[in-house]
Formats: sequence, structure tokens, C-alpha cells
Amino acid sequence: MKALLNSCDELSRRDFAKNIAKTCLGVSVMSALAPRGFAAPFEGASKAKQAATAKRVIYLYMSGGMTHLDTFGVVPGADTMGSTKAIKTSADGVQISEYLPNTAKMMHRGAIINSLSSTQGAHAQGNYFQHTSYTMRGATRHPSMGAWLQKFQGKGNADLPGSVIITGDSKHPGGGFFEAACQPLILNDPAKGLQNSHKPADLSDADFDYRLGLSAKLDQSFRQTYNYNGVKAYSEVYKDAIKVMKSEDLDAFDLSKESPEAHATYGDGNFAQGCLLARRLLEHGVRFVEVTLGGWDMHQDIYARLPERAADLDQALGALLADLDRRGMLDDTLVVLTSEFGRTPKINQNDGRDHYPKAFSSVLWGGGIAGGQVYGKTDKGIEVTENKVSVPDFNATIAYALGLPLDLVLYSSTKRPFTVTDKGQPLTNLFG
Repeated sequence: MKALLNSCDELSRRDFAKNIAKTCLGVSVMSALAPRGFAAPFEGASKAKQAATAKRVIYLYMSGGMTHLDTFGVVPGADTMGSTKAIKTSADGVQISEYLPNTAKMMHRGAIINSLSSTQGAHAQGNYFQHTSYTMRGATRHPSMGAWLQKFQGKGNADLPGSVIITGDSKHPGGGFFEAACQPLILNDPAKGLQNSHKPADLSDADFDYRLGLSAKLDQSFRQTYNYNGVKAYSEVYKDAIKVMKSEDLDAFDLSKESPEAHATYGDGNFAQGCLLARRLLEHGVRFVEVTLGGWDMHQDIYARLPERAADLDQALGALLADLDRRGMLDDTLVVLTSEFGRTPKINQNDGRDHYPKAFSSVLWGGGIAGGQVYGKTDKGIEVTENKVSVPDFNATIAYALGLPLDLVLYSSTKRPFTVTDKGQPLTNLFG
């Protein structure tokens, strides 16, 4: 074994020990140390890896299929643009929609990917694919990026959740087949913070600790009798909940600590307040926060509905990017904006745009990305004509920024092999 470790070029002994230590609850790890036959399902997985340029991620998900031609995938003068006009941005030669004037001021820090293409044209399937790089298959639930980050690199703050998802979507894949410790905390209303996280005011710390100890004694016999992974997972989650309750960093979830000016700058509503909460959580060590903005499924009357939805996005996103930049956090924070697919270049008979996975746009800011660029081209938003990017490629770029091993194979409890982004290839030339 020692000789095998010494002969391994792609995985250090420290990485080997680290990943073996994290293997639990039926999830096993297989890497370059494994016999070649075991790695065969992912021979095409990228071996590219860099020292992380991003320490944390804010992932902004536009649920419903954001229209690319009316936001970041503008093609000035094209008949497919409908009534939307393009405007200049802070980056030379980069234009985006007139509906995003605040975001336009921060495009010198961002890279627009205009050549994304998905294989999934339905909402549930497209959403799942975008989050996991895998299509829905049987009973397997695949992990999303926040879970992979925690699995490989641990928590940023031991007392707080490894990842937080601010969404109303109960079907989010979350931590997938990973153990309970890698599952995200899901919040529906950022303004309410972390509910039920304080002990009753009339209960002293001594009484609280006594009750915890008594509960542990009562459970001891059960845990010994039923020494199963599920029981262990429940105990670990319970311990983590107690840590959060006692943590001085619990205030991270309290938006009342922010100034009235900050609230006004970000705006009202769940998405705006979710972006503000995301910044607070990152400051307290949470490394992955996702915020959802729904309402993009515009099959009808798109130009009556688009201005309001785009304004909600623009105010919060513009405030978030400027806030992170001003605090010196944008350099090592990757802000991701994406959706499950785009919308048809042709306006339909109901004055709307339908589902369109063939070509759409997403954007990356900060986190080592060389800003002020556009990657990929389309023919008026219809066909990708240059640098086609798959969903796994896009997710591999996020993982690459975080320094995650793209070719390390983990096995689920059913002994099926998986890597972070299937065979996705990172867009390494996006990085400065």
C-alpha cells in the first residue's frame, strides 16, 4: 500500500487520507489509485485542476427558463430580439438588455456564456440537470454543487450549515445520495431567518444542557441496539442543530442587523432579501448559498411581464455585485447566474416565448474569472455557432474555480460511480 501511495502522481497521500476519512454512510471513494477498470465509466472526465480561485459561491437560479435574448444573450438588431434593446456595459464591447442597467455597471467583472445548450426541455428535468449535471434516473438522487464542495473541502464555519438554499422548490436535489451532514439547509423566507433556533427564554443554559444529557442517556440503548447509518445520521444532524443554536454566528441569519439603507438598496421580496442574506452568510463562513428567482416561464405576454421580473433581478443583482466588490469579497467569491434553459427566439401566437434548451445564456462574476468577456456565439439566439457549452461543462467550470477534483469517482450506496460533473470539461480560458 505504501508503495502504491508513493507511486501515485495525480492524488497525493494527504488527499487520499482526507477523502477516505470523509467516506461514510455507504458512499465510497475511488480515484486514480483504483484499478483502471473501475474508473472506466469516467475515462472522459477532466483531469484539470487548479488551486481554488473561489472560496465560496452565490448561486442565483432563474427558475422557469430565463429568456436569453431579453437578458444576457442579446443580439443587437436581430429580428429575434422582439422589442428588447441592447445597452452598453462597463466592459468594452459587451452589451446586455436594457432591462438590466444596474447589472450593466458590473459586467467588467463578469463573463457571459452565450453558447449553453441543454438536453432537457421540461422544467423539472432541466432544473435537475442544471443543478447536478445528471439526468433523472430511477431512485438515484444526485448531489448538487454545494454538497460536492462540502464533501471534498468541509464546512467554512463548523457551527453553521455547509450550504444554504433559499427557495420555494421542495424538489431541489440538495445533497443527493451523500450523508445527512452534506445536506443543505433550506429556507423559504429569508426575512424570517432561521426559525425555531432559539431556546425558550425561561430555560437556562444549565437546564438546557441537563435536558440534552438526559435525552442522550435515554437514546443510548436504542442507538446501541440499532447501530445503523440512518440512526447515526439523525444523531449527527441533531448535534449540528445544537451547535447552530449555541453559535455566536447565529446572527448571520438575522436580516434586522442590516441597515435600512442596505435593505432599500437590495430591494423588497424574497429574492432581494435572499441576496442580502447570502452576503451575510458568506461573511460568517457559509461557503455556498443559492437564491431562487422564479417567474420566468413566460409563454404569454412576455413584454408585459418581463420588465417587472427583470427589474427585481437587476436591483438585487446589481446591489449584490457592488456590495461584494466594495467589501473586497468578489475576488474570491464566484457569483453564478443560470437557468434550466432559454426561451424561443420566435415570439409565439400568445406574444410569449416557449421553452428552448438548444441555446441560452448564463453568467459568472468574480472568483478568478477574467471579467469583461463574452464566450460563445449564436445565430441570432437560435443555433450555437461557436464554442458550444454543455450543462456539465458549465458546472465543471464552477467546480474548477473551487479547486474540486473533476475526475475523482465516488460510489453511491448502490455502488454506482459518479464524479462532480459527469464528463464535463471546464472552460479554463475564462480565468484570468
